[in-house]
Amino acid sequence: MDLSPPYAPNLNLIERYWRFFKKKILYGRYYETFALFKQACGDFFAAHECYKESLRSLLTDKFQIIDCA
Repeated sequence: MDLSPPYAPNLNLIERYWRFFKKKILYGRYYETFALFKQACGDFFAAHECYKESLRSLLTDKFQIIDCA
């Protein structure tokens, strides 16, 4: 019997990366034009080295296994 939830975003690494991206690019920011937003997105992905330490701890596959017995 599979007890895992049908969708678990915290277990999906791309969801974690997406959440990190939104935190850095979207939250609390306003872009006057789409071009500025697009540039911010491009800059984020181009500067991935700047986020190396944050992403290293965020994008890990070490999970605690919880016994459901």
